[in-house]
Amino acid sequence: MLQGALHATPPSKLPPAVFDDAGAATQSAPTTQVQVPRNGLLLEVAWEVCNPIGGIFQVIRSKAPAMVDKWGDRYCLVGPYSPQHAQLEFEEVAPFGPIGEAVVKLRAEGLHVRFGRWMIASRPLTVLIEHWQGADRLNDTKYRVFADHGVSIPSGDDLIDGVVTFADAVLRLFKAVTEATVTSGSGPVLGHFHEWMAGLAIPMIRQNKLPVGTVFTTHATLLGRYMASNDNDEGGCGGLYDRLAWGTIDQAAEAAHYNILAQHNIERACAHGSDVMSTVSDITAEECDGLLGRPADIILPNGLDIQRYNVGHEFQTLHAQYKEKIHQFVMGHFFPSYSFDLDRTIYIFTSGRYEPRNKGFDISVEAMARLNAELKAANLGVTVVFFIVTRRPTISLHPWALQQRGVLNEFRSVCDHIMSNLSDSLFKLGATGARVDIEKLIDEYWVLRYRRTQQAFKVDRLPLVVTHAIDGDDPVLNQIRKVWLFNRKDDPVKIVYHPDFISPTSPLWGMEYEEFVRGCHLGVFPSAYEPWGYTPLEAIAMGVPAMSSDLAGFGTYVSKHLKWQQGAGLWNIHRRGRSFDEAAGEMASYLLDFCKLDRRGRIGMRNNVEAHSWQFDWNTLATHYHKAHAMALERAFR
Repeated sequence: MLQGALHATPPSKLPPAVFDDAGAATQSAPTTQVQVPRNGLLLEVAWEVCNPIGGIFQVIRSKAPAMVDKWGDRYCLVGPYSPQHAQLEFEEVAPFGPIGEAVVKLRAEGLHVRFGRWMIASRPLTVLIEHWQGADRLNDTKYRVFADHGVSIPSGDDLIDGVVTFADAVLRLFKAVTEATVTSGSGPVLGHFHEWMAGLAIPMIRQNKLPVGTVFTTHATLLGRYMASNDNDEGGCGGLYDRLAWGTIDQAAEAAHYNILAQHNIERACAHGSDVMSTVSDITAEECDGLLGRPADIILPNGLDIQRYNVGHEFQTLHAQYKEKIHQFVMGHFFPSYSFDLDRTIYIFTSGRYEPRNKGFDISVEAMARLNAELKAANLGVTVVFFIVTRRPTISLHPWALQQRGVLNEFRSVCDHIMSNLSDSLFKLGATGARVDIEKLIDEYWVLRYRRTQQAFKVDRLPLVVTHAIDGDDPVLNQIRKVWLFNRKDDPVKIVYHPDFISPTSPLWGMEYEEFVRGCHLGVFPSAYEPWGYTPLEAIAMGVPAMSSDLAGFGTYVSKHLKWQQGAGLWNIHRRGRSFDEAAGEMASYLLDFCKLDRRGRIGMRNNVEAHSWQFDWNTLATHYHKAHAMALERAFR
C-alpha cells in the first residue's frame, strides 16, 4: 500500500484559486481565469538537465526558451550534477535571487550545489546537485520513503539509490527556496517534475506540507514500456492497449514479474502525490489510468524549436547538397557489385533507439519486402535504398564496408588529380584552336592508376545488408533474412542496416545525422509503442515527409488535432486493432504511391510538410505547460 501520497487529499478536491498581480491567493475563480503570478517561481526538475541521455533532454532543452520568455529568471532548471556533461553544457555564476539564496544555505549545510546557466538558447538559470550524502543518509531516506509512502527500495541498485538521494536533495532545495521566498517577498513556488527518476521528491514535498504546487509528467510509464516490449500480440502492441481498455492488468503483479516493482511504485507515488498529473499524449494517458491508477489531468504534447531547423527556402538546396553525400555512400556500398541510376533512386530511412519491435523496424522491413514485389511488377525503373539507423553493440565496422569505401575515396582522389592537371593543359591548348587528343594530355602513370583503382573497386559478391560486424542474434537481421531482402541486383529495394550513429567522424559517412535526414526523401516511423516520437517531427521540421502510426503519441496527436490528409507528406499507419500483415500492407501501399511521384511532386510535398511543421513550435505548444502550471497553482494554494 502506498501511503502518504496516495492517502493525501486528492488534488481535485482542493478549492480553486487564482493569483492577483501581487501573488496573493484569491478564492473560487474558474480555472480559465488562473494567471501565472508575476513574482512566482517555477523550478523544473529532470534527470536530463545538462545531461544528454535520452529524449527528455530534447524536450527540456528545446522548451527552455519558451519558458524563459514567460518566467524570465524566475524559471530554473534542476538536475543531478554530471561532471563529464556539465563541463560542456553548464556555466557556473554567482548565486542571486531567492533560488540563489537557497543555494547558499544548502552549501553551508554541506550539500554541493552548483548555480549557473545552461549554455543553450535563452541561457536559463540552472541548479545542478551533487546529491550523494553518504550511506547513512541514503538508508535514512529509504526508511522515510517506506514509512511515509509504503515504497520499499531494494539495496544494491545504483540507479535507484541515485534516484533516492537526488529526491532527498531536491526536497531540501524546495524547503530552502520556500523559506527564501518568505524573506524576499516572492510569490508562490511551483515544481514541475519529469519521470520517476526526478519525481520522487513529489510525495516527500507533500508529506512535509511544503507550500509548493507540483506537476508530474510521465513521458512513458515504465511498466508500459516493459509490457509493450514483451507483448506477443501480432498486431504490434495493440494487445497492451486492449488489456488496458478491458481492465485486465494486475499492475503490481506485472511490475513484480519484470522486477521493476520499486520503480513502478515510485512512479505511482509521484502520480498520486502531484497536484497535476500530466503526460505527453492521449495514448500514454491510457497507461496512466490503467497502470498508475490516476487519469492524466492534462496532455502536454512535445514540440521543437522549429526556428533551429528553419533555413528558409534553402532547405530544398540543402536536400540536394546532402543527397550528394548519401550518393557517395551508396556508390561505395553498392557499386562495387553493380550500379543503378542515382537520379532515379529514392532514399528512405528509419531511426531510433534499439527497440526493433517498439520502433517498428520489423514492420518497416516487411513493408519494404512488399514494396520490392510491387516495384518489380510495376516496372517503374525506380530504386529504393532503405536505411535502418540505430545503435547497438557491435564488434566493429565490417572490413568489406571499410575497404570498399577506402577504394572509392582513392578513386575520387585519382580523378581529382587528373582533372586538376588536365584542366590547365586543356584550356591552354584549346585556346590556340588546335585539335586536342585528351588521352595524350594525361600522364601514363595516372592513366594506369585510374584503371587499376577502377578494377580494384569491383567485387564479385552481393552488397552487405549491414555495415558492421555483429556478435550474436539480432532481430533486425533476422527480419531482413526472413523476407529475403539480400540486396540482389534485380531487387528494386536495397537495405542498409547501420547499427551506429551517423557522424562526421564516421569513415563511411562524413556527415551529421541531421544532414543525412535532409538528404533523404522520406522517413518511416511506424512505431508499435511510442509515447510521443520526435523522429517524424524532426523530419518534417527539415522538410522531409514522414510516416508515423496510431500507436505513437505524435501520430495520435496529428490525427486528433490537425486536418492533415494521408498522402500530403505525413502518413499515419493504422496499427491499433489490426494485424501485423494488415498494417504492413497499408504501409507498402503508401510507399508505392510515394515512389510513383515525380521530382516535382516530391518537392511540393517537402514544401508542404516544412510549412506545417510550425504548428509544433514551442511558441504554440508551450501553452499547454502554462495551463498545467496555472492548474497546479490553483489546486495547491487556497
